[in-house]
Amino acid sequence: MRIYREPVGAGDDEDAAMFQGILITRNDAGQSAALATLDEAALPEGDVLIETHYSTINFKDALAITGKLPIVRSFPMVPGIDLAGTVLQSDHAAWKAGDKVVLNGWGVGEAHWGGLAQKARLNGDWLVPLPDAFTPRQAMAIGTAGYTAALCVEALTNAGITPDQGEILVTGATGGVGSVAIALLHKAGFSVVAATGKPAEADYLRNLGAAVTLDRAELAAPGKPLQKERWAGVVETLGGNTLANACAQTRYGGAVAACGLAESSNFPTTVMPFILRSVALLGVDSVMAPQSARLAAWHRLARDLPAAALESIAIDIGLGEAIEAAAGLMAGTMRGRYVVDVNR
Repeated sequence: MRIYREPVGAGDDEDAAMFQGILITRNDAGQSAALATLDEAALPEGDVLIETHYSTINFKDALAITGKLPIVRSFPMVPGIDLAGTVLQSDHAAWKAGDKVVLNGWGVGEAHWGGLAQKARLNGDWLVPLPDAFTPRQAMAIGTAGYTAALCVEALTNAGITPDQGEILVTGATGGVGSVAIALLHKAGFSVVAATGKPAEADYLRNLGAAVTLDRAELAAPGKPLQKERWAGVVETLGGNTLANACAQTRYGGAVAACGLAESSNFPTTVMPFILRSVALLGVDSVMAPQSARLAAWHRLARDLPAAALESIAIDIGLGEAIEAAAGLMAGTMRGRYVVDVNR
């Protein structure tokens, strides 16, 4: 099966099968990523062929593209755990040509070619309909990060956390998950404290709905297993000491929705917050979440996420800029969400 083919003559039927994408390859010299011309015949198996309009650069995509962690499980690989596009062909009962769809997770961009290309062939069970409230670009300004934020807010509210119980802490506040979580929580009536290491972004966070900003350094050092009670709930994206301190500071009966490990995969704490204060630690997975949870998250996003918040979060780039953007994300020099126009 050919991945790359020299372009054929203009107007040839085979020419329509060629498309652009980011391709990660590996050889004896190591792993590398480049913009490549790909052949539709090389797309992996699936029952829905999609014309991709927009994708994103998530933290996991950045890890895959830069090779910082062994995210990619087979080579060659098109990265991109998200896409929004239009169905071109379908052998799946739920979808027909012309349907607008969104994809988040399911191992796409890791074990199955993903969204950072102009075409994708996917399992129709992985797709959800593009909400009427959003354009494809807006859906990718949300992407897995925003969808994960919605899953976290759903987890907290389903655990019985209400605005009258106190403040909600959001860590990694200027990132994609944190930014969308702040906007959703503010819309739901919560008082949000945004933890960040970027004091210059305080106005950005307040515009999203944060009532207060907090220096992330206050949470990053090792702390006591039980500390002064403050948070009714937490959206925690970092792991490590930050997660341990967030649990130690959560009020009796509160809940912590944990969805990330940007600081560390370690969890250096004790059982004391859970057995003495009845704190609930809620694990939030976006990759394999069932369809019901996905639809609930997208419903919340469509209902509660202001268009103005989306515009303040989105950073528009073209497909050819994706590799550089991934390096920037890993260096911690960005805020919000990279939205990739794969046709630019």
